[in-house]
Amino acid sequence: MKYICNLVVGLLVFTGLTTSCEHGYLNTTPTASTSTATALGTTENVKKAVNGLAGMMCTQHAAYRQGFNGESGIRVYYENFLSEEFRYNAFAPGWDTWMNGEEFPENYNLYGTYPWGYYYEIINDANSIIQNVDGADGPDAEKKFYKAQAKTFRAFAFTQLVKYYCKGWKISNNGTTSGLVLREDESIDPMPLSTLADVYVLIYKDCDEAIAEFTESGMDRAAGEVWLPNINVAYAVKARAALNREDYGEALRCAKLARQGYPLMDNDDYESGFCYPSSEWLFGSYASEEENMWYWTFGTQFACNGYYATRSQYGAGCIAKELTDVIPDGDVRKGLFLTYDKFPGYDFSYNPNGSAIIDQTMGYFKDDDLKDDADTYITSKTPAGLDPAYAKGYFFSGGQLKFWAFGSPGLSYLCYIRSSEMLLIEAEANYFLNNTTDAQNALVELNATSGRQAGYTCTKTGDDLFTEIRNYRELELWGEGFNWYDHKRWNLPIVRKSFAEGGNCHTATAVTIPCDAAHRWWTFDVPEAEKDNNPLIVTSIDN
Repeated sequence: MKYICNLVVGLLVFTGLTTSCEHGYLNTTPTASTSTATALGTTENVKKAVNGLAGMMCTQHAAYRQGFNGESGIRVYYENFLSEEFRYNAFAPGWDTWMNGEEFPENYNLYGTYPWGYYYEIINDANSIIQNVDGADGPDAEKKFYKAQAKTFRAFAFTQLVKYYCKGWKISNNGTTSGLVLREDESIDPMPLSTLADVYVLIYKDCDEAIAEFTESGMDRAAGEVWLPNINVAYAVKARAALNREDYGEALRCAKLARQGYPLMDNDDYESGFCYPSSEWLFGSYASEEENMWYWTFGTQFACNGYYATRSQYGAGCIAKELTDVIPDGDVRKGLFLTYDKFPGYDFSYNPNGSAIIDQTMGYFKDDDLKDDADTYITSKTPAGLDPAYAKGYFFSGGQLKFWAFGSPGLSYLCYIRSSEMLLIEAEANYFLNNTTDAQNALVELNATSGRQAGYTCTKTGDDLFTEIRNYRELELWGEGFNWYDHKRWNLPIVRKSFAEGGNCHTATAVTIPCDAAHRWWTFDVPEAEKDNNPLIVTSIDN
């Protein structure tokens, strides 16, 4: 599959592939419809175009800096760095204004504009496919299948844009606040922002039509092609959107359907490095030695055996001590972090006078015996066939052994959606539908039935049950790009604690960040370049 990241080889038809997104989505030259129709004149070419959408999600975008590379960059900058339970203390002093959410108003810099440009590239190219596939030469079944895939990509992109440029549903007055530019064709005429409710109407419509077209086509993606959507992905995208919209009945229905045929990983797979697709990967990136993004991959900086972790003192990210403190020892997921329970006999109490065995600001291990024990533990957790993790001696409190790379400098597949997330959606949806027993049973299935935490039971109710769902969602999906937006949609503050406060966060980012008007409801403004080219867009923190 050599064209996966070449963004539609030979098809110079999409504005997103020929125009810098840095200049605004609407500031493009429209592609002549005859050229588009010709380039998409056969279903074989349409297939390549759909494949190009997948490629866009795992390639470096040249208009931006290193690291702006589709879903990998989104996960790092817009989810993990902003979250409550992801620690990257070595970068905290230089990234604190970003990690603390102080740059949301800056709609002119790269960080404020990238998600808009990137996801509208996907939408624009998906629109070209949707508008032209019916006229292509080829079997009707293929036309329906590729149209369904394009609609699923478009729904996924709009669902992501909502996270960054729209308020959470809880404070949206039933979706009456500002939404997005809802462009469903290849036009570039100025358009006003929709309402948030209207965005969800389009997402639902795309998913429902995609599900029907997948079914009518009788086709499915080839085994292992997780980078291309199928009917399960369409259900999963709708389940996510419904959860975000607090449409819990629909979220529950779609989550159940999404995970059919995608059983939870066993413990061996869970500990195998998250760098290859497993039984529960519904949707993810493509990865190969031949199409390596090199120093722009997620794993280069955030695989525990990637370039940064093995050649520097930066580490590869750590889990919040406040989270693992409430998870029982022996949980297979907790076993993938350098938490204090792994090293009995050491005194990890806070000690500011310099004699502590862990640095009280950065969190790296200082004691030589502790380093040796940590090295032994890491070796015991190294998946077969993968290179060793971490530079000797550079171990951090809560350091992760979840994400690994199978190639240099950090090559790995990246999961976007898996069935564990769907099961957690079921738990949360059941909770808000007052189906307490079903919510408890979903947690039991996730934790005990899967083997992740043998003997787990759940009898909690009310607020305690919601806290339990949140804790296990944060643990299960740690580092996969959920926690920041989860807090936004729940309208809960981000709370990070320093070592002095009983946590393991650098003092520069050990803060409390409310999701309120003073913090713009954690919402980016529409990029300035977009507004310059679309005079119908009017935005305000109040709308």
